[in-house]
Amino acid sequence: MYSFKSQRTWHSFHYLLILAGFLALFAGCSTNTAVTKNEMVETRIAEQNRAGKTSKMNEKIFSKVQPTVASTDPLLGPGDLIELKVFEAPELSTQARISSRGFITVPLLGDVEVAGLTARQLEMKVEDLYRAKYIRDPHVSLFVQEHLSQKVTFVGQVKSPGTYELPSRMKLLDALALAGGLTEKAGGTAQVRRVGTTEKDTGSYIVDLDRLINDGAVELNIPINGGDVIFVPEGGMFYVDGAVRMTGSFPVKATLTLEEAIMTAGGFLSYADAEDVILVRRESDNKRVVKHMNLEIPKQGAYPIKDGDILVVGSTFWGRLSSGGGFSLGIPFIGGISYSNPQRYR
Repeated sequence: MYSFKSQRTWHSFHYLLILAGFLALFAGCSTNTAVTKNEMVETRIAEQNRAGKTSKMNEKIFSKVQPTVASTDPLLGPGDLIELKVFEAPELSTQARISSRGFITVPLLGDVEVAGLTARQLEMKVEDLYRAKYIRDPHVSLFVQEHLSQKVTFVGQVKSPGTYELPSRMKLLDALALAGGLTEKAGGTAQVRRVGTTEKDTGSYIVDLDRLINDGAVELNIPINGGDVIFVPEGGMFYVDGAVRMTGSFPVKATLTLEEAIMTAGGFLSYADAEDVILVRRESDNKRVVKHMNLEIPKQGAYPIKDGDILVVGSTFWGRLSSGGGFSLGIPFIGGISYSNPQRYR
């Protein structure tokens, strides 16, 4: 015989099952959240270490050499088409293209090495050669019809990377404008690799763009030569993971705060915990410091973000519970609860 007492006992047992399920769910979510946050931090640290290795490789390619200012004419090089005129003997005038070895053929003189010389230097060289054997006081003029050797290559964070012909003598800022300017991810330096005719002329020049552009340090606006490679590296990055709309790496801009960094990542998700933000920072002694930040405190929201910082936004239990669905706990045909951790699908 079925009684109300047995019915109450059955419902009590049912509620105890649901309560036990909630407690188990709460414990499981707490554990999973802690593990997930640790995994997020480790993942971002690994990404950061890979970025650091790439940065070191770039530093090896573009060695640190202080910029120097030169005031020479553009150098002649293979492929350039030049026209030489000798005023005292017009029949000796000639047009020639510089060979891949850097020579041209001049009447009476034969092969003359010209690569690495400026137009004025070549004029003086040909005058000296004619003066030594053929003409008492020669006057030679040179006109460069095609400057094919005067090309510059842009790589890195410029809007239009590639190889461009220099239409005239240019300095660094003019050349950057030729490539469309800098991207939003550009760092504060430009590295210029140069291959000269001598070992002394060959090297890399690192220019502080912040000082050049913002402080007006015009001495850093170095001349650009044909054959130069200009590399603009990516600026500092910070990393965001956890309960935000867009996880990943983002460029560090001037005076970026913790609150602005979260907004850069699209802001909090519905189950985010603004009082539980972990910030991992590598200090100057190469040690990592972990800070627990609370964005409900305005002072902490204004905390400045630095290059390499890692942010992991925590989540609330009830927020995850209200955002979840799909895990079934209960008795068939009688009732139960449903839940799935939304973080699993991020």
